[in-house]
Formats: sequence, C-alpha cells, structure tokens
Amino acid sequence: MVFKNGRKTFGNLMKYIKMAVSFNFGEVVSIIIASVLLPFLPETPIQLLVESLLYDLGQLTLPFDNVDKEYLKTPKQFNVKSLLHFMLFMGPLSSMFDLIVFAIMWFNFGLRDVSTFQTVWFSYSIVSNLIGMHIIRTSKIPFLQSNAHKMVYTSSILLSAIGIIVPYTFLGSLIGLVPLEPKYLGIILGVPVLYCFVALFAKKIYKKKFGEWI
Repeated sequence: MVFKNGRKTFGNLMKYIKMAVSFNFGEVVSIIIASVLLPFLPETPIQLLVESLLYDLGQLTLPFDNVDKEYLKTPKQFNVKSLLHFMLFMGPLSSMFDLIVFAIMWFNFGLRDVSTFQTVWFSYSIVSNLIGMHIIRTSKIPFLQSNAHKMVYTSSILLSAIGIIVPYTFLGSLIGLVPLEPKYLGIILGVPVLYCFVALFAKKIYKKKFGEWI
C-alpha cells in the first residue's frame, strides 16, 4: 500500500511537471513567433500572468488525480532526459495550434483590433491548456479508457468557464480584455477539441518512439 501511494504521488507529480514544461515552452515559442509577425503583442504581461494563474489552479487538483493501474505496477525514476523529450515533442505541437488560432483571427476574421485579438487568445489558451491536461494526464484515451478524479474534472470545467467569462467582468477590463462576440467562441472551444484529436495521435507516436508517456 505504501509503495502504491508513493508511485501514485510520483505519477501525479510527473503529470504536473510535464504539463508545465510542455505548455510553457509551447506558449513561449508562440509569443516569440507572434511578436515577430504581428504588429502588436499577442498578449500583455498582466494578461499572461492571470491566464497562467487560472490554469495553474486547475493543475493544482492533480495531486488528487487517479493514476492508471498499469503505471503503479513498477517503480519509476525521475529522468531529466525524458522530461526534455516530452517538452520538445509536445511543446511545439501546442505552439502549432496557437499559431493556427493566430492565423484564423488574422486571415479568416480579419481581426486587427488589439484588445479583441488578445482577449480571444487569453480565453483560448486557458481552455486549451485545461483540456490538454486530460490528454497528458494518462497514456490512455482520456474520458473513455481513463477517467480523472472528479476534482480534476470540476476544476477543468469551472476554470474554463471563468476563462471565457473574465473578459466580461471588471477584472477583464482592468487587464485590457474586452467582451467578445459569440462568433469567436468557435475558436475558443473548437480548436482545443481539434488539438485533443491530434494530440492523441501524437501520443501514439511518442509512446512508440520513447516507450513511455508519463
């Protein structure tokens, strides 16, 4: 029982670390590329700080998360090389979808208003990271083959909703966000779902190449 609890704790710790390094690395790459290509910053420092705070709150429920039975069968070791592989594999994938969002806003919607552009990415990033958390938390297919703890589900839904609602509040106005037209919800909700399907395929490639996930 002690070994099982230790392995569960280690597994949930690795989920958090791998999520943090891959999402943060991907977002840094996205910001750098967007800052070069766009005539304005895709997000201000204070917006990035609030965004990070919201999805970090979601990840703080991971210590309570369920761990797949297969993972608990053998002891694991912390491996920096494995962490680097994960960051360099999943980070750019996350960044690719950020750039897709930028392209849709710029070319499809012809969006040139800075505040609206930043607001869409703010809400999208929160929803995307919280949905992506469910892809990373298990080597299996989430929702079907592996279920998260109810606290993880609750925080994901609640904080995603908050990420969408914040622009309509005083706090949103305070940090430069603006209320969005309903048409932008397609980006905020649709692209993260598309990311999930692509990430599941990427997960298979990663597991085949490196023989592990978490």
